[in-house]
This record gives sequence, C-alpha cells and structure tokens, in this order.
Amino acid sequence: MSENKKTLKVGVLNGPNLNFLGKREPDIYGSLTLDDLQKQLEEQAKNKKITLEFAQSNIEGELINIIQRWANENFDGVIFNPGGYTHTSIALRDAMSSVKMPFVEVHISNIYKREEFRQHSVTAGASVGVISGLGFFGYSAALQYLEEKNEK
Repeated sequence: MSENKKTLKVGVLNGPNLNFLGKREPDIYGSLTLDDLQKQLEEQAKNKKITLEFAQSNIEGELINIIQRWANENFDGVIFNPGGYTHTSIALRDAMSSVKMPFVEVHISNIYKREEFRQHSVTAGASVGVISGLGFFGYSAALQYLEEKNEK
C-alpha cells in the first residue's frame, strides 16, 4: 500500500426504525444501539485513512437526499441498511442506481429466515452485495470490503 493513498470516504446509512436499536425487538436485533454501532465502526476505521459519516432517517425522501449529497461529495461507498424500505422502495433503488457509488446492503437479521414479505429486497439489485444475518459484524465486513475494493 502506498503512503500517499487517498482518504476513503464511506457513508453509513440506516433507514426507518434503526434509531430504535437496543429497544426494538432485542430478540431479533440484539441489545446494542445505533450509537454502539457507530463506535464500533469508528474503532475499526481508527488509524486508517477512512472517514465515516453516519446518517439515519425514518423518511424515504431524506434517505434519497443523503444518497444524492454523498454522491455529489464524491463518497467512495455506502454501507446501507434500508430497513423496511428494503422490501418496498423503488424510489430508493432508483436513487442508488443513479449514482456511481458502490452500496453494500446490510441487514442485522437474516431476512431469509423472517416473514415472507421480508425475503425480497428491492434495493439489492442496486448493491454490489448484500450481507444479511450477521448482526453488527455485517457492517464491519462491509467496511472491510469497501476498504479493500478501493485499495485496488
């Protein structure tokens, strides 16, 4: 690796209800909070040339605005948990498809072991990959992937 490599800019975007992590269905999502996730990823990025920006919204249009802003600011990738919009939002998929940033879709729970309506992702086709069911580790794996992808 070159000493002069650029700083990697990665967005971590969480959709509806993920602000309730730690309170919401802990048997499915665990007891850790969104702040715990942020601390974990910041620790992973520490001492590396990685800048992280975190955002969460319960509003579809706000998520789209964030994606477009990050694209305009030349982010190198996005770790995205669209929450319930995963299964319904053509608008989010269109926003993801309209920009050049790679998205890694992440789900804390295994969506394929859940209700039938959760087993289809509208947004997956606009992502380079999907990580489902690994808890917070899925976000860490996504960050590692984006880091390695951008080193090449």
